[in-house]
Amino acid sequence: MIDPVHDPRAALDRLLSEKGVDYARLSQVIGRNPAYIQQYIKRGSPRRLAEQDRARIAAYLGVSEAMLGGPVARVATPARSRGSGMILVPKLAIGASAGAGASVDGEPVEGEVAFDPKWLRDLGADPRALSIIRVEGDSMSPTLDDGDDILVDGSDAAARLRDGIYVLRMDDALMVKRVARAPGAGRVSVISDNSHYRSWDDLPLSAIRLVGRVIWTGRRVR
Repeated sequence: MIDPVHDPRAALDRLLSEKGVDYARLSQVIGRNPAYIQQYIKRGSPRRLAEQDRARIAAYLGVSEAMLGGPVARVATPARSRGSGMILVPKLAIGASAGAGASVDGEPVEGEVAFDPKWLRDLGADPRALSIIRVEGDSMSPTLDDGDDILVDGSDAAARLRDGIYVLRMDDALMVKRVARAPGAGRVSVISDNSHYRSWDDLPLSAIRLVGRVIWTGRRVR
């Protein structure tokens, strides 16, 4: 029998088969190209999942990260309940830059936040694909401020693209920006709400990787 801790690729392949999720779908959930998960499982490229990708996959599939090659103590299970029926959403220990951008690899899950399941359903969110990320910088001010926590739906990305605020990867940086369809097939604008920061008026969709749509923000009282 395959030990999933020691063979995370086989474990992931088995989980996808059991849950009826195909490789391209899971790749889309984590904001990667459609062949990414198939290449990881079948070809061993990349050799291991980035920690943020592993956390998001574990959350989406409702399993512990240990099953996917993570430390046994690291668990991200947003569908887990504390007896009250609340949904626990993982909070990632990384900022999505609303400025110049941030690195995404090697960042752990730092905790969980409980949400009412009816409230999440009213938002149209998929609890299996949710995560919380902190905004860094002020390029999205006044819509989002430095230090705001944002709730990101990883199931609502490129396949359902429409105008809105998204967490995205561009040039190996994780950012939160407003994305709007631009004239021409497969073209988008990536916009900073703060006019003092750069926006990109016309980019091919292939120039960015959408991680998920921002569906809620929590703000500290100052």
